[in-house]
Amino acid sequence: MVTAVITGASSGLGKEYINAIIAQYPSVDVFWLVARRKELLKEIAGEHPDKTIAAISLDLSKEESLEMFEQLLKENEPEIKVLVNNAGYGKACDFFSSSRPAQTGMVDLNCRALTAITRLCLPYMLDDSLVLNVASIAAFAPTPRMTVYSATKAYVLAFSKALHEELRPRGIKVCAVCPGPMDTEFWDVAGVGEGKSRLIDKLPKVSPTAVATGSLRAAKRGKRSYTNSLFYKFYRVLAKILPHGLLMEFTEI
Repeated sequence: MVTAVITGASSGLGKEYINAIIAQYPSVDVFWLVARRKELLKEIAGEHPDKTIAAISLDLSKEESLEMFEQLLKENEPEIKVLVNNAGYGKACDFFSSSRPAQTGMVDLNCRALTAITRLCLPYMLDDSLVLNVASIAAFAPTPRMTVYSATKAYVLAFSKALHEELRPRGIKVCAVCPGPMDTEFWDVAGVGEGKSRLIDKLPKVSPTAVATGSLRAAKRGKRSYTNSLFYKFYRVLAKILPHGLLMEFTEI
């Protein structure tokens, strides 16, 4: 059966991708939702009784979880139409005084797990299918106090663009999704709740629903990357033409 795989699917943008895929790909009958919080995945499954939804509770930063996911693929041999790599997190803090596990964990989840899940799923992907890798506007220029996070998202952007070219002969499109700040749990996990960062409080928020819907359409058109909102598209242009040293004077979290 035609399948969509979504990591980081228990809330926020990951959850919105479910509705976007249902609307744009009615042929997708099965959803593999991957996240740590199984109770939330089960709640989401209950919201879509007409779809077959597998709630897969895994911590993708751990090697044993990746091995379990690989075994699930071998046992079920899904026909994957859409893969959304949304699992990831950021931490806003000074690198020198930060927790080592928190910093290296971003690399493990944002880069290593995304790379592994993509490689594991590709043999099961149909022609004319999509891979959406969730990056960030932080991918366009370094962000002080989110140093590791911005570096991981730069990796996601470069990885996605190159893989798009590699997979062109198979008709598989790869798109890096680079949204601005959204009203999701991300900022609480990052330690930047409301009132804790003047910059984040002032920046316009983008809609997770709009990001999911728009990025899926962009990927279908063959776009290598996607950013919504004119404000963040303008920042993307600035990041190409201005020295990053200058930009970082204004982007420190």
